[in-house]
Amino acid sequence: MNGILYLCATPIGNLEDMTFRAIKILREVDLIAAEDTRRTLKLLNYFDIHTPLTRFDENCKENVGKKILERLLAGESVAIVSDAGLPAICDPGADLVRLAIDAGIKICPIPGANAALSALICSGLDTKQFFFVGFPPRTQKNRRELLQKLSKIDATIIFYEAPHRLKKFLAELAEIFGERQVVLARELTKVHEEFLRGKISALAEKISEPLGEFVVLVEGKTFSEQISLPNENISDVVQKFMDSGLDKKSAMREAAKKFNVSRREIYSAIKH
Repeated sequence: MNGILYLCATPIGNLEDMTFRAIKILREVDLIAAEDTRRTLKLLNYFDIHTPLTRFDENCKENVGKKILERLLAGESVAIVSDAGLPAICDPGADLVRLAIDAGIKICPIPGANAALSALICSGLDTKQFFFVGFPPRTQKNRRELLQKLSKIDATIIFYEAPHRLKKFLAELAEIFGERQVVLARELTKVHEEFLRGKISALAEKISEPLGEFVVLVEGKTFSEQISLPNENISDVVQKFMDSGLDKKSAMREAAKKFNVSRREIYSAIKH
């Protein structure tokens, strides 16, 4: 029989987030494939795990992937881990998963910490619909083309970004997305965990030389952005929302968001 490929989550910061099941699996498998063996070895030593370790990263994934597949087909079980969080998300583990699926190997997830979802549930933004992007393209042309497409999505958008690129990225977001709400989640589960919330341009100005990896969450395209008039006034906007199917109370609430005023001010404007 073929072996099993385990996708094993590791902590994104706090080692206490390691699950009992993950420790058990990492002790029982024949091999652990890791993106950074030095970093993973520290984790294994902490939990007294002595399973053989092999490097599996972007530079060696093709050759090592074939060798891992041979071992799986021979009946051995392998666990793949990323540097932090769930493997196969923004790392070469996804390529190994596709190889194993094509070969008929059983894939088994070992759930645990994930930076994107941890940031999302603490963001205060919409969690019913969200779009995960990961790291945006490095080249400005490709990045701006992607952001233009994403600006039309009405769901929360989640990015990963490195600290040295964050300020420039926020400036581009402000230019293309406008004044939407954004949440910056930094150093999740670590000692200096921090959430920064506000309008995109305001946070772009506030950030100077940030430290730590960031999750950037951006408010999706709002209902107010989707309805516009060439020469807007408050009464016309409220009526436009009502024509789209909202009741008067909901229409006033959306108008208040659009003009960044209170519902009382909207009511007063309509009344007069």
